Amino acid sequence: MKALTAQDLFLIDELQTRYIYALDSKNIPGWLETFAEAPDASYICTTQESVERNLPLALIMDDCYARLQDRVTYITKIWAGTFQDYRTRHFTQRVNAAKLSHDTVAVHTNFTVIYTPEDNGSSEVLTAGVYEDVVKLADGGAQFLSKKAVTDTSVLPRYLVYPL
Repeated sequence: MKALTAQDLFLIDELQTRYIYALDSKNIPGWLETFAEAPDASYICTTQESVERNLPLALIMDDCYARLQDRVTYITKIWAGTFQDYRTRHFTQRVNAAKLSHDTVAVHTNFTVIYTPEDNGSSEVLTAGVYEDVVKLADGGAQFLSKKAVTDTSVLPRYLVYPL
């Protein structure tokens, strides 16, 4: 299997940047665009404790593309105005990337998410953890086939509306 090229790494980092920018600007349709339109494309947010204990528990479980689409609808239409809104700022560092096949790559990226509730303006750490991603490289671009956010803590300081 061929090694990752500088262009492959650029596409992976550019994808992660688009993902983060979409979330931090509350562009949830833009968040969806970072995922491949494959039926089994997924976003899962779970805890390290659940992973270590092999428990099938998740904070968010969008285990197919249709559920990713549902998340966009819920955030932008159904839940709009019904929750205490907050802003996020994501900080990431890619720590590993390895080819799985000629066009898919497993990527591990550490993350920290800071949140600021709109009503008080006081920023705090929401969580830290690792993204375990499978990325498809095609047509000069990249998209997530799966994204799994694994938080280091089991209890977050607030409920999640937006994906991490």
